[in-house]
Amino acid sequence: QVQLVESGGGLVQAGGSLRLSCAASGRTFSSYAMGWFRQAPGKEREFVAVIRSGGSTYYTDSVKGRFTISRDNAKNTAYLQMDSLKPEDTARYYCAARLIITTATMLRPNEYTYWGQGTQVTVSS
Repeated sequence: QVQLVESGGGLVQAGGSLRLSCAASGRTFSSYAMGWFRQAPGKEREFVAVIRSGGSTYYTDSVKGRFTISRDNAKNTAYLQMDSLKPEDTARYYCAARLIITTATMLRPNEYTYWGQGTQVTVSS
């Protein structure tokens, strides 16, 4: 069992930055792929980024060059550094974990085993 707790959300002006954190319980954090998803009101949950246990990363096109996903296995924490934020980035952001991730599965929310409660990010114009 893995429990995930996100933090770091808030209100920021367009062009600003936020760093989200996802703290995980358990001793096998390093074995999990960690993903970030977001969901805006009235929209489906969408993939943002993922970092595999080996450290490789993948981003959705709309955040490439602006967001950076990372992990600190010693702290059982994953991060999402968000720079050059835009109003369209406004959403509730969730972290998720899955032991084995493939190119085919990493984009789909229902493929992830564990989820946090989310943290709200609001970008004003």
